Amino acid sequence: MLLEIDHHSGVPIYQQVVRQIRQQVMTGGLKEGEQLETVRELAARLKVNPMTISKAYSLLETQGLVERRRGVGLFAAAMKDENKEQIKDQMLESIMNKAAVTALQLGLSEEQAAEYFKKQFRQFNSANEGDKNE
Repeated sequence: MLLEIDHHSGVPIYQQVVRQIRQQVMTGGLKEGEQLETVRELAARLKVNPMTISKAYSLLETQGLVERRRGVGLFAAAMKDENKEQIKDQMLESIMNKAAVTALQLGLSEEQAAEYFKKQFRQFNSANEGDKNE
């Protein structure tokens, strides 16, 4: 599980961990039933307090993204399609809110912002399609 912590971002570390694990679960980077690192292992690897990781894992468990198996550890949970869609919507809304605010701060019109989005979408989509054809 690849996680990267930015100690200078102003975003609490536990939120960074939650966001990145949520994204990995939703994109298939962390597959259903796959075991997560233990709190101690992840805390040591990221060089953070184990309580920070414990808090992140508890939030993920509350959100239904991971499940605890007593005496074994935490695993990526099986999710209902409706839950997946709800989480995807929340993730995308958060990202789009930031993009919209930034566009407004830069003085872009709605049309200009939409064109930037379309350009980026097409660029990444074509790169992704190229990867699939190889």
